[in-house]
Amino acid sequence: MQPPRQRSTHGRHPTTAKVVGDCKPVAALRERAQALIALDERLRQTLPSPLREQVRLADLRDGRIVFLAPTPAWASRLRTCQGELLAAAHKLGAQASSVVVKVAPLLPEPEEPVVTKPLPHAAAEHLRKAAQSLSDHELKALFLNLASVAEQSSSPSES
Repeated sequence: MQPPRQRSTHGRHPTTAKVVGDCKPVAALRERAQALIALDERLRQTLPSPLREQVRLADLRDGRIVFLAPTPAWASRLRTCQGELLAAAHKLGAQASSVVVKVAPLLPEPEEPVVTKPLPHAAAEHLRKAAQSLSDHELKALFLNLASVAEQSSSPSES
């Protein structure tokens, strides 16, 4: 009898799994994103009310503050505030010498979660019967738990 084959690592040492957020490039990206979010909030506070809700900071790179506006009209209004934005950026310690405004539609706000319908009483019965036929205790408990939730959610409307 031959010993079992081990998986080849092609000359590499086997490694243990890491949390993605602990990897240096991902952690650096997360920190940069958080810094841009904070700068966006602070810079937009210097803008007049209807404008601040329409525009978003996209980037700060090579001395340029890049903002996104949903339409050319909002972009034009933002360009008139370049001086205030640069002054605010300097107060916040950002090294910026110009403001660039690009027209790009803003991403829509996330939709509200879909409200699910309660499980009918008949479905709860089927789940309970299916659970009785299972030998896996964890899976059986999950089926019974789901059946009890279905009964609780459908009992007030059936009474």
